[in-house]
Amino acid sequence: MIQVNAVGDACPIPVVKTKNAIRELRGAGVVQTTVDNEIAVQNLTKMANQKGYGVRWEKLAPQRFAVTLTVGEGAQAPAPEEPECCAPAPAQGKRTVVAVASGTMGTGDAELGKALMKGFLYALSQTEPLPATILFYNGGAPLTCEGSASLEDLKSMEAQGVEILTCGTCLNFYGLTDRLRIGDVSNMYTIVEKLSQADQIIKP
Repeated sequence: MIQVNAVGDACPIPVVKTKNAIRELRGAGVVQTTVDNEIAVQNLTKMANQKGYGVRWEKLAPQRFAVTLTVGEGAQAPAPEEPECCAPAPAQGKRTVVAVASGTMGTGDAELGKALMKGFLYALSQTEPLPATILFYNGGAPLTCEGSASLEDLKSMEAQGVEILTCGTCLNFYGLTDRLRIGDVSNMYTIVEKLSQADQIIKP
């Protein structure tokens, strides 16, 4: 049995960790993932049901759950392009552009929005195929700058060929021109060009 500790991990990290552990099995076996919330239990159960794995879970403590997945002989390892929450997977064969216009995802609580955006960019870094380009503008510009919690995920994607562009006007407006840490400075003409040439546009 492979034990996975996903306590304290935000969506979609428990699912990603579990999928990586299943790949390590290289066939039949058991993976048990410990999480601290029922949403993670639901996401893992959904993934197991979609893949045809056996799944059961138990509550160990008020904020501790153990989800056990049993992978049978001949089962295929999960493909990384199917995150169960937080981020849509780009369609195969399409030129996908992700347009990030805010440092938060959705409307409502600002701190929750920041956590969701961080989770989105992490999930995006785990998809295959990766998007061709990620555009950052307006409130999204700080995400490519010093102090951003998503820099490592963005660096990982850039290293794999993803083009990362940040609006120069926006960097200047927010006083961040000297703090850009990933990708290149862009302009509105290029942003329009990238969006108009895209086969698929994702706006978190």
